[in-house]
Amino acid sequence: MRLLALDTATELCSAALWLDGSVMAHEAIRERGHGELILPMIDELLREAELDLRQLDAIAFGRGPGAFTGVRLAASVAQGLAFAVGLPLLPISDLRALAAQALLLPGAPPRALICQDARMGEIYWGCFERIGEAIHPVGPEVVAAPATVVLPSAWAAGRICGAGSGFAAYAALLQAACGTLSAVFPDLRPRAREIARLAAQDGLASALPAERGQPVYLRDDVAQPPAPSPPRTSPN
Repeated sequence: MRLLALDTATELCSAALWLDGSVMAHEAIRERGHGELILPMIDELLREAELDLRQLDAIAFGRGPGAFTGVRLAASVAQGLAFAVGLPLLPISDLRALAAQALLLPGAPPRALICQDARMGEIYWGCFERIGEAIHPVGPEVVAAPATVVLPSAWAAGRICGAGSGFAAYAALLQAACGTLSAVFPDLRPRAREIARLAAQDGLASALPAERGQPVYLRDDVAQPPAPSPPRTSPN
């Protein structure tokens, strides 16, 4: 399978090509301006691989959760490219991609709690486990206060690692909520190379038409304008 993957959900902007099991990737850390980076990254990867988009099988993208503008950018770029050349999309959870990065490290435990800083005193979090080379969610992905994190009851015994920016932002609260983890990787961020790997594992049976490749924000009100103030009444 040949896939293009991209991710702009965090400050790590990345693109990758999955070519029948081998991966090429470009990455850059930038707080803003991912829109200026992602298309040149993709062009450079395709040029290095001597490929055209039409020679690929699908386009994968990090569908969130993450920064609102970043998640929206990844979805819109992926949709635009897919529409242009008639390719399907493979939306991949950014939390699952981060879990893949942590759980496939040498010596990593088979279970991971992923916590990404969502700002406003909240985190995006989810639990994942590795079975062979596959990464599976255990329960839903949630946006909530760090103190409300609860590990699955089946995880009471065994080694668990943690990963994501939430552990840098709320280390004490997360330790109080879920106890001591066997390892914590607060500097890891979702990357296109794991998005490509997961998309290849999921296969084209999971692919969607371009118009159905939508972002996932979790925080429903992130783009809502503030409610209008009630009209003032003049004193009599």
